[in-house]
Amino acid sequence: MLEIKNLTKNFGKFRAVKNFSLKAEKGTIHGIIGENGAGKTTIIKCIAGIYKPDKGEILLDGQSVYENPAAKVKIGYVADSNTMFEDYTPAQMRDFFAEVYPDFDREKYASLNDIFKLDQSRRVGRLSKGQQMRLSFMLAIASNPELLILDEPTSGLDALAKKQLLDIVIDEVEQNGLAVVISSHHLSELERLCDEITIIQNGETEYQSNIDDLKSRVKKLQAVFDKTPDMDTLKESFGVEKLGSVYYLTTTNYDENTIPALKLMGASIVEEVGISLEELFVITAESR
Repeated sequence: MLEIKNLTKNFGKFRAVKNFSLKAEKGTIHGIIGENGAGKTTIIKCIAGIYKPDKGEILLDGQSVYENPAAKVKIGYVADSNTMFEDYTPAQMRDFFAEVYPDFDREKYASLNDIFKLDQSRRVGRLSKGQQMRLSFMLAIASNPELLILDEPTSGLDALAKKQLLDIVIDEVEQNGLAVVISSHHLSELERLCDEITIIQNGETEYQSNIDDLKSRVKKLQAVFDKTPDMDTLKESFGVEKLGSVYYLTTTNYDENTIPALKLMGASIVEEVGISLEELFVITAESR
């Protein structure tokens, strides 16, 4: 199990992450989302043991991940950019990983390459970004980690490769109890994958819950009023858009009193509108 306790990371006077906590159990997928510069990649690199926390701790099965080879061999890390030796071929990278990771499975690597079809003799520096991402993912999965960290893993991939990669992640979680932490701007992908979601803003946790719980608190409603409502009062509690005679209202504080309050304001019809994770994120961002 991964446990992050009150992680704080500074770069000089800039505080990138403040008091961030997270738990990722085996057999679960935890997504981290936020605006550009919110601190996602800093958190990812701290989990991978690349950055040392200034405060707090990151534990994998009770062991600190920073400068701890015994913990790091249990971690598979796919970065958002190439971290491999550019003069190596994929076959040479495979051999290198097989030396470093004791549980590296060459047969699994070969089966993954049957899917992604990389030229094993072409140098990494000559591979496209999407091909480098495929290779990094193949190496991470074939290492048989307990924790898989993915930072924008579908960047540069075509639609088919994205589906293949995400299907493999799901299979590994279900069959081998892999724990996954993933950061991505493609929120529709995270909605399909994740058991838990953390939304961060300026390096701090804004929401942390499963998606169903988030959707129970953040709602989009459509309402029809018998007469024009008091817009100032309406905007105190809702984000408001109007299309014809229909008002589309968004709130981050939905409870059992929300609809009765709209009825008192003159709403004759109030219906909930289905909401995606992407819309949920936009609503929470706009509410700030």
